[in-house]
Amino acid sequence: MTYSGFLFDLDGTLVDSLPAVERAWSNWGARHNIAADEILNFIHGKQAITSLRHFLPDASEKTIQAEFTALEKAEVEDTDGVQALPGAKALLSTLNELNIPWAIVTSGSVPVAHARHKAAGLPQPAVFITAEQVRNGKPEPDAYLLGAEKLGFVPASCVVVEDAPAGILSGLNAGCAVIAVNAPAETPRISDVMFQLQSLEPLVITRQANGQFTLCLQS
Repeated sequence: MTYSGFLFDLDGTLVDSLPAVERAWSNWGARHNIAADEILNFIHGKQAITSLRHFLPDASEKTIQAEFTALEKAEVEDTDGVQALPGAKALLSTLNELNIPWAIVTSGSVPVAHARHKAAGLPQPAVFITAEQVRNGKPEPDAYLLGAEKLGFVPASCVVVEDAPAGILSGLNAGCAVIAVNAPAETPRISDVMFQLQSLEPLVITRQANGQFTLCLQS
């Protein structure tokens, strides 16, 4: 099977931002008397606004927006420990060298995503999809459908790389091939992904004469 482009999630896939995420959300939970474990078991792969509405079901939209603004500020300002995950820089550099199109498709907002992307020192993608650009966040397919569209490809010709169950479902729901990296064993439809990896390092990409590529794993 050949493909035309890559669509990468950011947090947990290309960037290790877990300590910063956990600090921001744990501090938020403490202010609202919500256990950190309960929050952290829900939020990954989802838009922050979705999580806020989940944990504050009776809050007004004005309150939700104020909470979002404060949380976003905290996440932008705290990038301590944020770094590229193993294999991420090398893989993206290889794609650039081979002239294979790729995009970042994240549930984060522009300020948060760009702060973490910069802190990790990753190459700049041709397309950067953030929460502001889609109506329905992951696990709905909107984000990956838009990413494929912006790269100029049909979803079936794109490979999604994801760590979170919500993102994996989003990629599969969009009709893309999906590679799961460090995904929980109980992830729904995990048997439908192309590869289940612990890191990006084993991926081998071979570019074809027509510009498409094939994928395999190092033996």
